[in-house]
Amino acid sequence: MKLVTFRHDEEIRHGRLVENGTVVQPLGNGDLTALLSGRNEPTAAGPAFPLADVELLAPLLRPGKLLAAAANYQDHMTEAGGDPLDKSRRSPRLFLKPPTSIVGPGADIPVPSVGKEVDWEAELAVVIGATARDVPVGRALDIVGGYVTSNDVSARSMDFGYERDTGDKHVRFFDWLAGKWLDGFAPMGPWLVTPEEVPDPQALDIRLDVNGKRRQDGSTKDMIFSVAELVSFASTLMTLEPGDVIMTGTPAGVGAATGEYLEAGDEMSVTIGGLGTLTNRMVVR
Repeated sequence: MKLVTFRHDEEIRHGRLVENGTVVQPLGNGDLTALLSGRNEPTAAGPAFPLADVELLAPLLRPGKLLAAAANYQDHMTEAGGDPLDKSRRSPRLFLKPPTSIVGPGADIPVPSVGKEVDWEAELAVVIGATARDVPVGRALDIVGGYVTSNDVSARSMDFGYERDTGDKHVRFFDWLAGKWLDGFAPMGPWLVTPEEVPDPQALDIRLDVNGKRRQDGSTKDMIFSVAELVSFASTLMTLEPGDVIMTGTPAGVGAATGEYLEAGDEMSVTIGGLGTLTNRMVVR
C-alpha cells in the first residue's frame, strides 16, 4: 500500500493511493503520524480525489525524531579518499536533522546563505511504526511502518562571514553537522510504501540524477549496516516512536568526490526501487 500526505483546498490530510496510483482516498486529517500510531483506522474518510488535483507533501511533516546514518556505504567512504571501514570494530554513526529540514516532493530547496558546496545524497528512509526500545536485530523490521525515498542534502563547507580556526577538528566536525541542518535539506516522498510491498529492504536500487544526468547508481545491498541493524541500534539509544524516520546513508556518486556541487536552478531526482521518484530544485531564497 502507498500512503500519502497531501494538501487539498488548503487542508492537510493523509490517505492511500488507489486505482493504480491515480486516485487518493483520504483516510484522515493531518499527516501520516496518526495512522502509524494507530489513532486513525485505515478506512475511507470522505470522497476520493484524482492524484493530479492534490499537492503531495512529505509523508511525515514533523516527525518526533529524524535520524540519519553517516558513512554507511563502503564505496561512499572510499570515493572521498577514506579507508575501508571494519564493521566488526565500529557502530552505526547516527545524527539528528531538524524537522525544519523536511520538505516534500516538488518543493524548492533554498540555496543557503551560510552553507557552501551543496551536495546531494540519495537515501532510503525508514519510518517507524511502533513504540519500541532495545529491539533485537532479528525483530527490528517488525516495527517498521514503511519506506520512503529521501535525499540528505548536505553543505560540505560553512561560511559565517568571519575568519575561523578551521584547522580545529571540532570546528570541522560541527561544520559537517551544521551542513546537514539547513532548511529544506531533508526532502522526502512522494509517498510511504508499507512493508508488505518491500519484502527485502536490502534489495533496492538507488539512483539520483542532477539535471537529467546520472550521478548515483547503487543498491541498498551495499549498506555497511542493514536497515534492521540501524533500527535495532537506534532503539538501544532512545525509545523509537511511530512516525520517527531514519535515513540510512548514501552510496557513491556524491558531488564532493568530483568537486561538482549544486547551483540555483539545478534539479535533483531520486528513485529508490519501487518507492517512487522524489524531485526537488535548488532556488535562491
